[in-house]
Amino acid sequence: MKSLIRLRMSAHDAHYGGELVDGARMLGLFGDVATELLILNDGDEGLFVAYDDVEFLAPVFAGDYIEAEGEITSVGNSSRKMKFEARKVIAPRKDINDSACDVLDEPIIVCRATGTCVVPKDKQRKK
Repeated sequence: MKSLIRLRMSAHDAHYGGELVDGARMLGLFGDVATELLILNDGDEGLFVAYDDVEFLAPVFAGDYIEAEGEITSVGNSSRKMKFEARKVIAPRKDINDSACDVLDEPIIVCRATGTCVVPKDKQRKK
């Protein structure tokens, strides 16, 4: 089971000089993906317990379009192991003009992570 969201990083997301977006923003996106996966799988939002591994691989800037994708890789009694990947798919071209953007020929992987979520047995509505 997979889930995919795509959104544009705004000026509000920029946390550092040069309109650089904080890496924690990618983890927030992964949390949203995890929530959707748990709803699809169990009928409940569940709880994110821990990230097992996180890799920040490329910078993200205001104006970038990011796809965050995740999938459930293992299902226990109440635990759900997941893996996530965030990719930059559109980037602004401020060197051309203020509103120019390019769809990237190859998405740039900006972050990868794995983690564990739980859905308590009494909240699991799908079997």
